[in-house]
Amino acid sequence: MKIEKLKYIAENLIDTFNFAGQLSIDLYNKGLKIQIKDDNSPVSNGDLQVNDLITKKIKELTPEIPIVSEETVDLKKKNTEKIFWLIDPIDGTREYIDGKDEYTLNAALVIDTVPVLGLVGVPKKKRLFYTYAPGESFLIENGKTEKISCRKKQPKGKIVAVSSAIKPSDIILNKLKEYNVNLIVKIASSYKFCVIATGEYDIYAARERANEWDYAAGHAVAQNAGAIIKTLEEKPFLYGKEDYRNPSLLLKRSENLND
Repeated sequence: MKIEKLKYIAENLIDTFNFAGQLSIDLYNKGLKIQIKDDNSPVSNGDLQVNDLITKKIKELTPEIPIVSEETVDLKKKNTEKIFWLIDPIDGTREYIDGKDEYTLNAALVIDTVPVLGLVGVPKKKRLFYTYAPGESFLIENGKTEKISCRKKQPKGKIVAVSSAIKPSDIILNKLKEYNVNLIVKIASSYKFCVIATGEYDIYAARERANEWDYAAGHAVAQNAGAIIKTLEEKPFLYGKEDYRNPSLLLKRSENLND
C-alpha cells in the first residue's frame, strides 16, 4: 500500500479517535456498566461503544481489509491474514474503570507481519499519537501537531525505563541493568510505547504477555519514530501469529540510550 494511501487513512481516523476519546470520558462520568468476560477480565460499555465507533470508520475507509478487535475476536479461529487491522478500543480497561488517565484507544494496520500505521489516543491526557510510515510519527497536543523522533529528553546519564509493574521480575531487572537503567517508572497500557517515541523515557522490557492488539498501534508509533523493537532474545517482533499472543519485548529509544 502506498504511503499516500496510508497517510489518507491515518489522517481520516483522527477525528474519530478524538470523538471516541471524549465519548469514553462522558460514559465514565455517567457511570460505566461493567461485565466480566470469559477470561475474567472486565469490559465496560465504554470499551464496546468506542469499539463500534472506530470499527465503523475503519470499515468505511478500508472495507476490503479484515478487522481483528479485542472485543469481537474469535480466538478459536486461527489468524491467516497478511493484511489486517488490530483494534484495542480501550487498552487498560481496569485503569479506565478506576478513573485513571493512562488508558488508551488503539488501532493498527498490519501488512506482512509489520504494523505500518497506528493511532493511539490518550483521552484524559489530551494526547493523540499517529503514524503511517517510517519517519512520520506525530503527536497532537494542545491543538498542535508535532513530529516525534525519539530524541532524548532526560538529562544525559539518566536512563529511565517504563514498566507495567511497580517491581518488574528479576529477568526484566537484569535486562534493564545491561542498559544502566537508574530509574523505573510505572506506566499503564500502550502509552508506554508513546512516551518512548517522544523521547520522554528510554526503554521498556517485558516478558511474554498480552496480545497483538495491545501492542501493535504503539509499536507502529514508536518504531516509525525511530525506536528499536525486538524480543528479549533480539529476534524480530512480528505480528500475524495464529493465536495473537505476544512474545517477549525489548523496546529501546535508540541503540545508545545516553544520546
